[in-house]
Amino acid sequence: MGTIDRHAVALVAEDEPLLRMEAADTLEEAGFTVLEAATSDAALRHLEAHGSIELLFTDIEMPGPIDGIGLAREVAQRWPGVSIVVCSGRYSLQPGDLPRQARFIAKPFTPDLMIQAIETAMR
Repeated sequence: MGTIDRHAVALVAEDEPLLRMEAADTLEEAGFTVLEAATSDAALRHLEAHGSIELLFTDIEMPGPIDGIGLAREVAQRWPGVSIVVCSGRYSLQPGDLPRQARFIAKPFTPDLMIQAIETAMR
């Protein structure tokens, strides 16, 4: 886990409270300061308010005006320096579904797999 800046800020966008808490705990253990959002519009508000977010970790199925794929695309366009990891237990993605810099992991995943995907995205 050598590539994660110990002061990096991550945003977890997940509507299921238990899954959001588990993801936040894993990121905190990896050294991130974590912000949480239960909807895509709450995630966008965090991104607009905090210029220091370096990572978006989002589920595809998110309540709000856009889903996790739309959120990933908007973040890539508006905040190109933010690394993105998208996850889902129901969807498998095709090339081109996500922005070039985004990574995808399927649910369920282990904390180690989550951190590995994040490290890859942040390179």
